[in-house]
Amino acid sequence: MYEGIKVVLDEFMGICLIIILLIPMLIIAMLVKMTSKGPILFKQERYGIRSRKFTIYKFRTMYVETPEMSNQEFKDIDNFITPLGKVLRKLSLDELPQLFNIVMGDMSFVGPRPLADSDIDVIYMREKNGADKVKPGITGLAQVNGRNNILDSEKAYFDQIYVENLSFLNDTKIVLQTFLNVTLAKDINRRNF
Repeated sequence: MYEGIKVVLDEFMGICLIIILLIPMLIIAMLVKMTSKGPILFKQERYGIRSRKFTIYKFRTMYVETPEMSNQEFKDIDNFITPLGKVLRKLSLDELPQLFNIVMGDMSFVGPRPLADSDIDVIYMREKNGADKVKPGITGLAQVNGRNNILDSEKAYFDQIYVENLSFLNDTKIVLQTFLNVTLAKDINRRNF
């Protein structure tokens, strides 16, 4: 039952936030364009509900010459992130265009993070444990329990726990914890294992 309510809440809140944040998003878009060459938005195919692919939108935070690979594959990722991109990532403002993904029905505010081909192992683990049965989210249980500092198996485990305990109360807790983590700039950069 909550899943149906969640869809309506996501769309309503997504539209409201786009309206409220339209001017800040336009300012960020202009700053991205003015401070480095290339497109304003980063677009990438990601895996969503039932492992179906969709295009995710973010503000571009890396130079256009950056090789296409997952963050954990970089030995010196900071060299590829623009100065503005470092600020956007630290404050998670690069995620704002995903509000459009929510309104289009590809994503939710809370759910397992949408992953790319470079995270195929986690995608397979999610398919096995049932964590791909819900829409991916801007934030999720794995993000508030380590984000980039947990193993792939831990991400899949937290995603499974999220799906098995889907509720408005748990979503609210995750959103509040996300705001705290963003405020503290917690777990932004991945540690090496």
